[in-house]
Amino acid sequence: MNTFWQVRPEHLNHYGKLFGGVMLKWIDEAAWMTASLDFPGCKMVTVAMDSIVFKHQVVNGSILRFETKPKKIGTKSITYTVNVFADEPGGVIEKEVFSTNITFCRIDAEGRSTALPVYEQLRSES
Repeated sequence: MNTFWQVRPEHLNHYGKLFGGVMLKWIDEAAWMTASLDFPGCKMVTVAMDSIVFKHQVVNGSILRFETKPKKIGTKSITYTVNVFADEPGGVIEKEVFSTNITFCRIDAEGRSTALPVYEQLRSES
């Protein structure tokens, strides 16, 4: 699944580049939306994110594309790979600026982990 955001002045740090915390928030949101669509009716919460490495700075006005794909599905959790690409203003090609794996767990009304429903095939994009 692809999700898009545009970097605006309120997203910048004191150096005038995208603040890393904003990027992490967007990654969590993009992956959560995918998990929620893949498992409708399930309460999904973030339990882990790995490899926090920012590959390139992101400038104001860039359009970010968050590509979220399933990596591993367990009985109670699912891990997605999220790749983030930036298309800078006036640019002709996008570049990868960040990638990570993020894991979500299904929880019940009391906040305890519970089994994911049987899912025969995860959504895929061609």
